[in-house]
Amino acid sequence: MLLIRSQFVNLLMYVLMAVMGILLSPAAIWSRDGAYWACKLYCKIMFWLLDKICGLKIEIRGEVPSDEVIVCSKHQSFLDIMMLMHALPRARYIMKAQLKWAPVIGWYGMRIGSAPVSRGKRGAAMKQMVENAEKSQATDPGQTIIFPQGTRVLPGAKLPYKVGAGVLYQRLGQDCVPAATNVGVFWARRSPYRYPGTAVLEFLPRIPAGKKIEPFMAELEEVVETRSNALMEEAGFTLPPEEPAADIDDAGKTRA
Repeated sequence: MLLIRSQFVNLLMYVLMAVMGILLSPAAIWSRDGAYWACKLYCKIMFWLLDKICGLKIEIRGEVPSDEVIVCSKHQSFLDIMMLMHALPRARYIMKAQLKWAPVIGWYGMRIGSAPVSRGKRGAAMKQMVENAEKSQATDPGQTIIFPQGTRVLPGAKLPYKVGAGVLYQRLGQDCVPAATNVGVFWARRSPYRYPGTAVLEFLPRIPAGKKIEPFMAELEEVVETRSNALMEEAGFTLPPEEPAADIDDAGKTRA
């Protein structure tokens, strides 16, 4: 039954996206406020469906920023994208350029001022990311969301944090609000299941603007990973054991 309920709510998610995306497009075309209203309404309905069909509830913790900041969030599934949109007053995303052409979601993403970034040469991609973010902030200040690991990450998986978040933090000169989550425990990447429980997105104390990239990235990774792990354990997930560090002998060879 869990699989049937999960796939049913998954079907409703796409149908609702298509229907609402078309029906509410006049409001989105009329103004950016209309686009935000449509996106937030979609998220609210989806949260209700997840609760009623799958028993999956949504919880937002911490102080939600309302000023012009960078939000660096853990990313585990489409659910945390919806939670960020629902919680933040003026959310826009640093997103893959391919999503710009995705039906409905791409158009709405561009309408709210999200910044598409092409994957390619590192320097060119970073320059494009910063320029697009600066343009969006100049026309409609809000909260710029970037996923520092660059993709969805399974619970317990280790994936390095990319320096793009640090470059954006330094160039925009704004405070950073880290965000932790446990949503992958209930809605994991490529999983057909939507498990019952409480998915949490938690906004953590902000990191003030002005730090150098390396200490900023170290602090960001530490607070987001530590708190996300704690939220996943709170949800009943058992984290894999830490791998022991390798020793280096006198000859410079690695020993297990």
